[in-house]
Amino acid sequence: QVQLVESGGGLVQAGGSLRLSCAASGRTFSNYDMGWFRQTPGKEREFVAVISRSGASTSNPDSVKGRFTISRDNAKNTVYLQMNSLKPEDTAVYYCNARVATGPGASYDYWGQGTQVTVSS
Repeated sequence: QVQLVESGGGLVQAGGSLRLSCAASGRTFSNYDMGWFRQTPGKEREFVAVISRSGASTSNPDSVKGRFTISRDNAKNTVYLQMNSLKPEDTAVYYCNARVATGPGASYDYWGQGTQVTVSS
């Protein structure tokens, strides 16, 4: 089991910045990849960022590339999402994700409860 607790959401003006945090517990944090997703009402959950177990590798979709940065501190069991140059279309509930390997080619996704980010124009 992995427990994830997000924090850092809120209301910000367009062009501003926010940093989300996600604290993990329950398993060895450095053994699994971590990611961030977001979701707006009526839409599917959208991938935002992923970081490898060591933190050496990250990836973002084009929609946030150059504006959002994912990082992790394995000593603190925490993953971060630094969001800069925010746009109204970034408004969503942001979810932390832990992908834990369960066997060859298999994994299980754990999710946090989500944190609301609202960007005003």
